[in-house]
Amino acid sequence: MTKDVKNLKQFSKSAEKFEGANLLCPGCAHGMIIREVLNSVDGHILIGNSTGCIEVSTAVYPYTSWDVPWIHIGFENGSTAVAGAEAMYKALKRKGKYQGEKPRFVAFGGDGATYDIGFQWISGCFERGHDFTYVCFDNEVYANTGGQRSGSTPLGSSTSTTPAGRVSYGKKEKKKDLLAIMAAHGSPYVAQVAPNKWKDMNKKIKTALDTEGPTFINALSACTTEWRFDCNNTVEMMDLAVDSLVFPLYEIVNGHELRITYRPKNIIPVRDYLGVQGRFKHLFKPENEHIIEQIQKDVDKKWEMLQKREEAGV
Repeated sequence: MTKDVKNLKQFSKSAEKFEGANLLCPGCAHGMIIREVLNSVDGHILIGNSTGCIEVSTAVYPYTSWDVPWIHIGFENGSTAVAGAEAMYKALKRKGKYQGEKPRFVAFGGDGATYDIGFQWISGCFERGHDFTYVCFDNEVYANTGGQRSGSTPLGSSTSTTPAGRVSYGKKEKKKDLLAIMAAHGSPYVAQVAPNKWKDMNKKIKTALDTEGPTFINALSACTTEWRFDCNNTVEMMDLAVDSLVFPLYEIVNGHELRITYRPKNIIPVRDYLGVQGRFKHLFKPENEHIIEQIQKDVDKKWEMLQKREEAGV
């Protein structure tokens, strides 16, 4: 059974299923996302977790931060581990060997495990129609293994494999539009969320978990280490991301019905978001200012497209 979380008092009184004793970096948004997901479920839930920051920080043998059934598996196949458990549940139920409550099946993975390494496996699970929810911790970099660029890393970002310098302004490729790709699988529900907008996030997680079939959540997760900002500014960083529309919040139902779920009252320029992160510091040099202008154009174009799709109902 899932539940609405109506206020922070109710949230704070929820039974804690993800213990605070973990090794996540101070200010890491991953923990906020996990708690939002787990607190949306009152009944049984089973987690599959691909290798990444979460796995190495929450399960250092012989300790664990998880108070729910949790499977750690390779970088690429958190989705298939959960799909296997979901298939076993169906088989046991069909044979009358399981009479209990239907668990919620959830796979967690970082952007590297999702956008790149594990994409083939996730795509297969969605094509086969497994009844589970995949949640991507989108911190836009391989944060656990040295800060390499991923398919989610934005244009112009300086990473360990796309370093900014005399001959480079950082990553030259744009971020992959993974939500559109997952919607194109015909998924009954996909959505982008950010933990600073926690009511919107709770509503979308609940919808994803209650929808039959494969559903997908792309969760923005500000990374204090690789984005290079003070660890006490995580929520403010994600406020800037959604208010600049760099990370718009919307959902797509049945593969095509797009709905925008958050419209900033005051849309801020993307340079206000970029300027407070060390990974974009080099873009403010005169020779790189054109990249900021390009990013602003891309954001404006995407926002216009989202609004037109919502208005047209396609």
